[in-house]
Amino acid sequence: MAARLDRKHTQAMRQSLHHLVARAPWSDEALLEQVRSQVLPVMKKQGPVVAWIVDDTGFPKKGRHSVGVARQYCGQVGKQDNCRVAVSLSVATWNSSLPIAYRLYLPKEWADDTERREKTEVPKEVEFQTKPDIALDQIRAAVAANLDRGVVLADAAYGINTEFRDGLTELGLHYAVGVQSSVTVWEPGRQPLPAKPRGKMGRPPRLLQRTTDHQPVSIKQLAMSLPSTVFKEITWREGTDRKLRSRFAAVRVRPAHRDYEKAEPRAEEWLLIEWPRGQAEPTKYWMSTLPQDTKLKDLIKTAKHRWIIERDYEELKQELGLGHFEGRNWRGFHHHATLCIAAYGFLVAERNRFSPSARAGHLGFATLGPAPGFRPRGSPGPPRAA
Repeated sequence: MAARLDRKHTQAMRQSLHHLVARAPWSDEALLEQVRSQVLPVMKKQGPVVAWIVDDTGFPKKGRHSVGVARQYCGQVGKQDNCRVAVSLSVATWNSSLPIAYRLYLPKEWADDTERREKTEVPKEVEFQTKPDIALDQIRAAVAANLDRGVVLADAAYGINTEFRDGLTELGLHYAVGVQSSVTVWEPGRQPLPAKPRGKMGRPPRLLQRTTDHQPVSIKQLAMSLPSTVFKEITWREGTDRKLRSRFAAVRVRPAHRDYEKAEPRAEEWLLIEWPRGQAEPTKYWMSTLPQDTKLKDLIKTAKHRWIIERDYEELKQELGLGHFEGRNWRGFHHHATLCIAAYGFLVAERNRFSPSARAGHLGFATLGPAPGFRPRGSPGPPRAA
């Protein structure tokens, strides 16, 4: 890139580009806002915003001195490993999606380590936050920016967090989030018992009650108890080589998490269950606050739309170099990601303008050659003449 920009001063340009990414004091938020303002209107010409998608992505990284690197779950390798993890929020139509917020997750061991924070220039205002807390902050910012609203989608790492789901409801947002089979709910038509009067003395009790024979059940228990006739074979999307199809059921339930600390039962929600034919038990579960009259196919299509973020990260990493950052500091990590997202935003806009049939993973880049006689720093010198 430096050789193409300034053939006569390639190394100086290379240092300038490095400084732009690693040190220059420009705002990631301001640039992402500009990308968003230019790309979203083009996306919406092909269809309305339907979802806000929360996700995180891992970057394997050795050592302990690069900002945020710790032993934690890394989706890229599918297990616990040394890596960085970043949380993102994307806005999606049915055809396209764009990351609009991106922040490094700083593990508690890093947040509490003053020496490593100083060396990697972590801002003083950055404190430890869980990933759901980071995601909620990103969503609050999107609400404050008055963006077109969509159903919030997230996997079970976020959906299992009751405070995260409650936070979305407080913001007036619908959600369809993955949950684990251990989540407890009240079966259809049931709810916790009202507070039981104790007598005439003292303040009347307010908190909901449970008894030994009146308890919530796990969503797995509920799913296994449903009759097979409840499950319907549904096709929700055309895949790359076949139609995507499975068996689903949806029932109205009340979440039960610590409702004995409340005075009113939680509102009813959808519990969506996927139980593929031939499997011994259900494989996936979602909780959703979409309206009660939502059709089963629409509920499935919405919950399953989180797949589009996987396409984004595949292209951002494989085509645009999102995972190639080799620096150690906080600012450089976020600047690098912001520039990758800006480049991706350009491609998303161009696809929506001119090439709606463009396929993921085939961006068609035209690669120009370097300047004549240019040798990258560190490359071996030319062979000596005999």
